[in-house]
Amino acid sequence: MTQPIRLGISTCPNDTFAFHGLLTRAVDWRGLDFQVELLDVETLNERLLAADFDVCKASFHAALLAAESVVVLPSGSALGFGVGPLLLAAEPATRPTPGTQPTHSGQLTLCPGKHTTAALLFDLFYPRSTRVEHVVFSEIMPRLEARTADFGVCIHEGRFTWEAHGLALVEDLGTRWETATGCPLPLGGIVASRRLPAATIRAVQGVIRDSLTLALRDPAAALPTMRQHAQELDDRVLMQHVDLYVNDWTLDLGDTGAQALDELSARARAIGLAGSRLDVFTP
Repeated sequence: MTQPIRLGISTCPNDTFAFHGLLTRAVDWRGLDFQVELLDVETLNERLLAADFDVCKASFHAALLAAESVVVLPSGSALGFGVGPLLLAAEPATRPTPGTQPTHSGQLTLCPGKHTTAALLFDLFYPRSTRVEHVVFSEIMPRLEARTADFGVCIHEGRFTWEAHGLALVEDLGTRWETATGCPLPLGGIVASRRLPAATIRAVQGVIRDSLTLALRDPAAALPTMRQHAQELDDRVLMQHVDLYVNDWTLDLGDTGAQALDELSARARAIGLAGSRLDVFTP
């Protein structure tokens, strides 16, 4: 009898790339029965906090909020240098001013969800600067183009396409993080409920690593799965996304990844946005 595993992953290309082998059963499920939902990142965060999943891809900001009930798996994370969200502006030569106590009629910044690491970075680096509205990430650049917002924190494929939309770059928030900490930026990872037995978590970790290894061995084979869920359908853009967000730390967080998580936790605690530190599961 197989064990059901409620699994939530995002529709972004690095996840559909990494999980292509699992989704298509091209890798052994190791006696597990994965019941998969593909959702936008903030919906995943909300469902994680509601304890709806056994295993879930989540922003590390949301994972910090759920740290007492989850562990981080060594494989499947998105972190690195040069991977951060971009703070974009609708108009050139404008930027939020930290500490200005935004008013109801002041400047507006769009963020891709209050539990995303992108929103946490904006809070860390631009505190009390503008009003903030949380929207689905795919709405941010169209809203900036329509001039119904002043700034937007852009994630996923938009990192490669913002110039074509006539927008202005305020700052790469990942570069800001790297300069301040010396660590790679931890964006999101795979977390497992502490309710699961250690042997089950170990099996899940093995399937995810197998799926990722398969995709890295034959990246083109994952393209049909990636296209099915992507906002941008250009194969070149999809593979740029994979090249940026899938790296050695995706295979295994290691000591460097764990240090980056500790740094994020400490800074989030310092501004009252998180509690416990995250534990990385040891297979």
